[in-house]
Amino acid sequence: MKITRLTPDDNGLVDWPTLSSHKRVVMTIGVFDGMHKGHQAVVRRVVELAKKTDSLSVAMILDPRPALAHTYANEHDGMDLPVDFVDTQALSSVEQRARVMDELGVDRVLVLHYTMAFAAKSFRFFLGQMVGKLGMRTLVLGQDAAMGANRKGDIKAIQELCEATRVFELDVVDDLGPGYTWVPSHFEPKMPEGTGEPQDPREAMNKAELRAWSKQNNCRKVRVWSSSNVRYLLSQGCVKAASEILGRDHAVEGAVVHGEQRGREIGFPTANLAQKVEGYVPVDGVYAGWLVDLGPIDDDANNDGGTSDGGTAASSANNAAQSTASSGVNAANLASPSAQMRMAKGSPWRWPAAISIGTKPTYSDETGINERVIEPYCVTDDWLDLYDHKVRVEFTQFLRGQVKFDGTDELKVALKDYADQTLEIVDAK
Repeated sequence: MKITRLTPDDNGLVDWPTLSSHKRVVMTIGVFDGMHKGHQAVVRRVVELAKKTDSLSVAMILDPRPALAHTYANEHDGMDLPVDFVDTQALSSVEQRARVMDELGVDRVLVLHYTMAFAAKSFRFFLGQMVGKLGMRTLVLGQDAAMGANRKGDIKAIQELCEATRVFELDVVDDLGPGYTWVPSHFEPKMPEGTGEPQDPREAMNKAELRAWSKQNNCRKVRVWSSSNVRYLLSQGCVKAASEILGRDHAVEGAVVHGEQRGREIGFPTANLAQKVEGYVPVDGVYAGWLVDLGPIDDDANNDGGTSDGGTAASSANNAAQSTASSGVNAANLASPSAQMRMAKGSPWRWPAAISIGTKPTYSDETGINERVIEPYCVTDDWLDLYDHKVRVEFTQFLRGQVKFDGTDELKVALKDYADQTLEIVDAK
């Protein structure tokens, strides 16, 4: 799958590439943050129709998220988001979204940098460009999609344009899933009390209680299958409910950096992630999940979600050689594993992990360091050297909130328990 990045000029015009000289294009357009089940339904339809008509399947990702871009513009005299702006509320990076699209069979991904000049174009102008420049003959959208200036290009308006021009077709996918729910318009992460995966607080409410809660929290109605709902669930520690919507475990990705080395000293070495990570970081706590070695960060292949990279840490290579038969990995590909190969179930680059998110309260008074960090501990007897590698951290289940222990000995007992729980959880999944 080929990924093409496009940036509009100061007038909002795009130098569109030639996608094919002989094939028609079936495409979809959106943000696709998280690539949840609703998004997957739309993308699968694109691939299905493209195969039926011998067309090219294309997905266009708008980045940054339009809602964020417009909010920033409203607060900064119409300015575009700075290129180095970090969207901490995005569920997934563009690379993560494109990787899922690749798995679903998409031929081409266009990543369009969303600017205010581009946003000012009408949906009629934009779709005319899609037909004339890209060869679009079928547009696939979800039921509540909208595009163009002031979002005037809703499904009804686009269908009327189709019927009037007869140059492309609109295919609307039923991506509603289980219906709707309510999410607070503004919410703060809330660490669950006690141990074990918390229940979605809305599930225990009857209609009257949910109505009162919604009013009290100034809630807005959203789909159950929505990025907003997933974000809210993760902020409450409900990772299993979030994973059900995503169709896979929620994950963040980032570089492994040197930490305080305290984990190594107490016998539980962790892979400390850099402060800047790709993906939404769940609420503070301890989680069971997985860590995947995506390879050296100076290897360009690690950033495109699909092409080969140049190698792994020595320990990972040794593990790979020993695990080839059981994991189903082709030995001929071990020297250049793709991201998909590394992430696959049974992969030799994948380990169960007890994951801590927080400020390390047991030692923060002593060190004076209160930065929020992500620390996965790989539950393995193998020696892992992952410094300067990009890793993927997948969250399977919430274990407990962050607590301050009386000392190292008490912490070591807890870490052993987290490791044991992790193995039980991931083995049972």
